[in-house]
Amino acid sequence: AIISANHRSFFDTPLLMVVSPRPVTFLGKAEYMDKWLTRHLFPAVGMVPINRSDGHASMSALTTAADLLRDGQLVGIYPEGTRSRDGNLHRGHTGVAHLAITTGAPIIPVGLIGTHHVQPIGASIPRPFRGPVRVRFGTPVFPADYRAGGGRTRRRHIVRDVMASIAAMTDQS
Repeated sequence: AIISANHRSFFDTPLLMVVSPRPVTFLGKAEYMDKWLTRHLFPAVGMVPINRSDGHASMSALTTAADLLRDGQLVGIYPEGTRSRDGNLHRGHTGVAHLAITTGAPIIPVGLIGTHHVQPIGASIPRPFRGPVRVRFGTPVFPADYRAGGGRTRRRHIVRDVMASIAAMTDQS
């Protein structure tokens, strides 16, 4: 399955890794490999670095994620593509839907609340006890339920429903 959550804090990924009933492999930006600590830590906890420089690199990342899913792994992807800097929930990219359609894996929407208080953008260290943090798992979205229209329309409808589910579980507009 694919875990698909909103993304407001660097703290989101470790939190999801801890609360998930199974190990989660996240796709993360390759720039995290530039620093000594994260270069060693992130791959050790299951992050797969991806180059997001262009469409070809993005498709390569989706191929890697598809291989992980076919091996029975749980894959985590943030459909917004990056952390929200303004606190709003932004339009999701269709890569998560493409991955679901390609592999048949369901997408599990996840709403994260309060993580931006624990580790705001720019903070290098989490500050625990800065308010409640909640993780809400939504109803899985199955790609086989979307048959109308061409591939682009199907992907857009899947992402729309995933993002609507996330919005319903969070305090984000």
